[in-house]
Amino acid sequence: MYLFTSEVVSPGHPDKCADIIADSIVDKILQADPNGRVASEVFVAGKHVVIGGEVNTKAQFNKSDYETIAKEALKKIGYDGKSAFTKEQCLHPDDVKVQVLLNQQSPDINQGVDQEDGEIGAGDQGIMFGFASNETKEFMPAAITYARQICDKVYQYALTHKNELGVDIKTQVTVDYGHKSNFEESKPQHIHTIVVSAPSVENMPIEKVRELIKGLIDTSGLPKELYDPSKKDTIIHINPTGRYVNHSSLHDSGLTGRKLIVDSFGGYSPIGGGAQSSKDYTKVDRSALYAARWIAKNIVAAGLADKCIVQISYAIGVAHPISVCVDTMGTFNKRVNDDVLSDFVLKNFPLTPKWITKQFALDKPSQKTFLYADVAARGQVGQSDYPWEKLDAAELFKKLLKSFL
Repeated sequence: MYLFTSEVVSPGHPDKCADIIADSIVDKILQADPNGRVASEVFVAGKHVVIGGEVNTKAQFNKSDYETIAKEALKKIGYDGKSAFTKEQCLHPDDVKVQVLLNQQSPDINQGVDQEDGEIGAGDQGIMFGFASNETKEFMPAAITYARQICDKVYQYALTHKNELGVDIKTQVTVDYGHKSNFEESKPQHIHTIVVSAPSVENMPIEKVRELIKGLIDTSGLPKELYDPSKKDTIIHINPTGRYVNHSSLHDSGLTGRKLIVDSFGGYSPIGGGAQSSKDYTKVDRSALYAARWIAKNIVAAGLADKCIVQISYAIGVAHPISVCVDTMGTFNKRVNDDVLSDFVLKNFPLTPKWITKQFALDKPSQKTFLYADVAARGQVGQSDYPWEKLDAAELFKKLLKSFL
């Protein structure tokens, strides 16, 4: 056996609640003022939500507005007071107390970001990584892809069956590659272990909980060649402690940026040092991740590699990246090696915050395109409807490949 594991949490997990509240603020500010700047942090503990950080916008938002944004986000997540769980067992919206501690963004940052020539300087220094592989149709690693599928299935059931399950859910999938070479060649062989923890109401026997969730796993769309329920050769742990009733921030605090692995590639690839949620598009922790993922995905989709890591780095106040590095982990196609790819990316993609913003319309979140709060809930990468998941550069990379054949 050669095993690799990834974990996923649902929007109802306290850390995700914090991310979603923070990105709901980003959505509201940018919808009112596309040039708005925001970098907030949210802490959720017990019945309290604390919103701190910095904002710079022409739009008018008062403390009551931020309080409404936070409470509406929690209701949408599933903490709407309509479940069968008591106020001692999970968070109820009427009990939520919001504290707002937002400051004006430092002019020292502003002078480097909003430049006189119209360019946008990077909102911070740092390194960002994008990754893609051909293991799944989403060009994502297998373990996190299937952990997400299961989590989404259980979470959607919980939203519509509030008398049975709660929304604070965790899933975990272990994939067996057989041996290291299959891992390196992106060839998963079997789903070895599945772990699901989902809160259930007090009077629901654990046997019924496990039967219910096992049925949700079986109908979650896992590939039949990797998971066959009839063979019973996958280890499954459902609510392993035997009781999971108390949940939400009443029993586990939450903080923005604490689920970076869940939000990205499930531990399969390096990640940057900064979180995405809570930040506007000038913060390259967010925008450059999207660009790096887009480039890596298009390289793999074009057939230039089986897997690909793209690293981009920036200096605060400087528009163009300090470095761009492409690493195909030894899987590059023929003569189009990592040196060639790195040089090609540098020459063909400006990768300034302004260019990235325009490429993906990051300053215009909407119901028709994308909402940052939705991205916070579903993961920063790997969802086909995100603008940065499009394969609209694949043809350009295919031309590069043809030039070497």
